[in-house]
Amino acid sequence: MIKYKEAILPNGLQILVNRDHASKLAAVNILYKVGARNESEHKTGFAHLFEHLMFRGTHNVPDFDIPVQMACGENNAFTNNDYTNFYITLPKENIETALWLESDRMRNLNLSPEACEAEKQVVIEEFKQRYLNQPYGDEQPLLRDMCYKVHPYRWSTIGISPEHIERATLEDVREFYDLHYRPSRAILSISADMDEDEMIALATEYFSDIEDCGGDIAPVPAEPEQCEPRRLTVERDVPATDITIAFHMGDRLSREFFLGDLASDLLAGGESSRMVNRLVKERGLFSSVNAYILGSLDAGLFIIKGRLMPTTSEQDAEEALWGELRDLMEGNISDYEMEKVKNKFEANMLMGEINIMNKALNLGFYAFTGDITLINREAEIYRAITREKLMAFAARCFAERNSSTLIYRATQQTK
Repeated sequence: MIKYKEAILPNGLQILVNRDHASKLAAVNILYKVGARNESEHKTGFAHLFEHLMFRGTHNVPDFDIPVQMACGENNAFTNNDYTNFYITLPKENIETALWLESDRMRNLNLSPEACEAEKQVVIEEFKQRYLNQPYGDEQPLLRDMCYKVHPYRWSTIGISPEHIERATLEDVREFYDLHYRPSRAILSISADMDEDEMIALATEYFSDIEDCGGDIAPVPAEPEQCEPRRLTVERDVPATDITIAFHMGDRLSREFFLGDLASDLLAGGESSRMVNRLVKERGLFSSVNAYILGSLDAGLFIIKGRLMPTTSEQDAEEALWGELRDLMEGNISDYEMEKVKNKFEANMLMGEINIMNKALNLGFYAFTGDITLINREAEIYRAITREKLMAFAARCFAERNSSTLIYRATQQTK
């Protein structure tokens, strides 16, 4: 169990602190409630751009990394479709360095033309490298675009096109910063061997005088229910064909998330999973298989995929994937399998309670979902899942009309 204390400042900043008696370090994490879901379809990639810009320094600190290193700390960040996360670990005696740096870039970020142009070029090159210049680079964007027609999960974090970042003006960048990088759009979480009230007092000292300026956040459009199967076949110069089938499922707070998470682990959670054993080792249809969920804040996707062996036909491969899904729908799940995946989830959660950075990250994330109590309740939710509940979920989720199939065909195999 992760114990925590919460406070909300008058400017809207939410603060969560946890006392860890075992660590000599402090973990300071700040989550901004902005991701690709908050972008316009004509201006995508901005959240990811700001992940870079936030390290360009401020008017007071030209190089963000230098004071972190001088305080014997490490820092990093990540962006996804729902939020952006910045975190620092350092000796607890130097915790004020982290709080000073994070509060400073919340109010004084360097958004000079030179800084913006430099980071724009970095992001554009990253887009080209990730999606245009490597095998299977456009596979995930194609799948997203087929599955989502309205919701901004339709594009990945780095955006739809590098042109969106290329033509971004300094005014566009400043407007995005003012709207999203402010106290009421942030959650500060700290884990350290310090008195909880002291941590809240320090956070208040550094963040309380930051004004919460900015306009209203545009509502995110809901994705309509899918009523018929979708299918897309593309040919690419890649070494092997991929088949991916995606299904819409519930949001992060729904019971469907936990059912889908457990179902994906049953299918492909490790080398001893049923899909690996049956489809790779025994039948030799695929060189690799996977099943996973996009655990998004809003309604996400359950995805199953496989990379075909040269001798496997697309028809046989697709039927094999559907066969695994039908097995779940029919309840062909042993008690041993159920217990194994539940134990795995429980072990992962316990490991997350040991590391201070994980605790700070998790406190921020669960607060962001709107139900922070989940941080200490998820194990019991997974434990309560039964074979019957999994069957009912599979019947709902894996309906053919709810499916989107991508055939990513290798032209090399047909030469």
